[in-house]
Amino acid sequence: MATSAEIMDFLLDQLSSVNQLSTRRMFGEYCVYVSGKPVGFVCDDQLYMKITPAGRHVAPQLEEGFPYPGAKPYLLVTADRWEDRDWLIELVLATYGDLPDPKPRKKRKA
Repeated sequence: MATSAEIMDFLLDQLSSVNQLSTRRMFGEYCVYVSGKPVGFVCDDQLYMKITPAGRHVAPQLEEGFPYPGAKPYLLVTADRWEDRDWLIELVLATYGDLPDPKPRKKRKA
C-alpha cells in the first residue's frame, strides 16, 4: 500500500517549522530530508526515522520497524504520534543532528 497524499500533507504541515525539510517520492513512498540529509522514510502511511543516539534519547519508547524489505531497522513513528508536533520536530532535529553530512557526489565523466 503506497503512502497517501493526505498523510504526507499532514506530516509536512506538522513539520513545517523545520528549516530545509524536503521529501522525494520513491516507488510510491517518500524519503524525508533535512538540509540534504536523509533522516527517514514514510512508507505505508508510517514514519520510519533513522536510529541515532539522540533520536533514541528523544523517543526511547519507540519500537523498531523496517520501511521496506531488506532495510536496516528504523524507529517506527506511528501516525498517532504525529499529533504531538513539538515532540515530532524534536525527534527529526535530533536525528538530523546525529547524522554525518552527505558525501559529495562524484562528477560524471562525459
